[in-house]
Amino acid sequence: MTIRLYDTSARQIRDFTPLTPGCVSIYLCGATVQAAPHIGHIRSGLNFDIMRRWFEYRGYDVTFVRNVTDIDDKIIAKAADQGRPWWSIGYENERAFNSGYDALGCLPPTYEPRATGHVPEMIEMMRGLIERGHAYEADGSVYFDVRSFPGYLELSNQDIDDLRQPAEDGITGKRDPRDFAMWKATKPGEPDWETPWGRGRPGWHLECSAMAHKYLGPAFDIHGGGLDLIFPHHENEIAQAKAFGDTFARYWVHNAWVTMSGEKMSKSLGNSVLVSEMVKNWRPIVLRYYLGTPHYRSMIEYSEESLREAESAFARIEGFVQRATEKAGAPVAPAAEVPPAFAEAMDDDLGVPHALAIIHTTVRQGNSALAADDKDEAIARLAEVRAMLGVLGLDPLDPHWAEESGGGEELHGVVDTLVRLVLQQRESARERKDWATADAIRDQLNQSGLAVEDGPDGPRWTLGNR
Repeated sequence: MTIRLYDTSARQIRDFTPLTPGCVSIYLCGATVQAAPHIGHIRSGLNFDIMRRWFEYRGYDVTFVRNVTDIDDKIIAKAADQGRPWWSIGYENERAFNSGYDALGCLPPTYEPRATGHVPEMIEMMRGLIERGHAYEADGSVYFDVRSFPGYLELSNQDIDDLRQPAEDGITGKRDPRDFAMWKATKPGEPDWETPWGRGRPGWHLECSAMAHKYLGPAFDIHGGGLDLIFPHHENEIAQAKAFGDTFARYWVHNAWVTMSGEKMSKSLGNSVLVSEMVKNWRPIVLRYYLGTPHYRSMIEYSEESLREAESAFARIEGFVQRATEKAGAPVAPAAEVPPAFAEAMDDDLGVPHALAIIHTTVRQGNSALAADDKDEAIARLAEVRAMLGVLGLDPLDPHWAEESGGGEELHGVVDTLVRLVLQQRESARERKDWATADAIRDQLNQSGLAVEDGPDGPRWTLGNR
């Protein structure tokens, strides 16, 4: 068994070999908490949640760090516009991100450090870089000298002479316009911290280099994030960390975006879909299926039609799980191992689409077994399906999803009693051969969001598609 991953730095799929046998260390660039999350933000956390789950299934002990950037220009600007403390905006949106991760079934990280809690580590890194000649102070700010680091831009494969760093308002004293700010000198009304070079606040790139060093050490296995972070963020992280003396990340893994009309989903473009609003209209497990089942390196073009297709596809899986569980008459535990073809797909750069095809094939086999009243075969397929869904975080019988409707067993029992009364009326109409009335009852139930299926043991109902 060898897991293989596409490494952005190598521009190819590589066999994964951990630094420490049996252990995997992952650093994921998490939320910048200047606003509530849209589904594009959450996709990254979800993709790496699936990666983590697969490593754990394969027997690795995973240390998963997902940071929070709780201070940056946009947070400060919003605080000024709204007349609120900067930290209240950051904390409010941090909670919104965590609610989104929780709603979509992401496992909590091993560590979730905030940038503002690691200023001492940033000062230590800046001091070391200045001593080594890779950084310098000017007008109270500290800059990284990009030409001092020969490997700069190898990740993004750019030419330094053609480089234009993103503009940094109010920045003065740079020796080269390509140099980037590690620490920004204090400005009136902005939060600041004391350093040997004066009061100021962190630069975005320095935060992650310092936190990765603290929690994962000078070398770790995988650094992850969205494609948009390759430059300048990840490129600048590498420069800082390696110039400081760290080996830093050995594999770089990047997920693609969620787009609308071909553009990356973002608040600045006004094309974002907030997670808090989406979960009001769609079941969170369906959203996880929609965002998590395309390959992590493939763009997702958002549309309600594609969401409805995802809902229908997941309903076919969930329907089999429910029917097979009822047929078993007792809970059926997930199989100890997933089918070999599923494992092969996941080992090959987390090939979730191919793995999902194995799930649907197994569901069809299970449905055939149910139709043939082959209880043992149906139970065997159910165990396999639950094992595979568990790896993807999509097992509808997992306690996390069993409670997602918020109604619990008590509400389900009330609804079941009412629906069965209506189904008895339908059965009476069928016995009278009043097919029009029977069909009308079924159609009304479908319109209310309930699907009715006729089987050898009588009619049964489930939550249907919208």
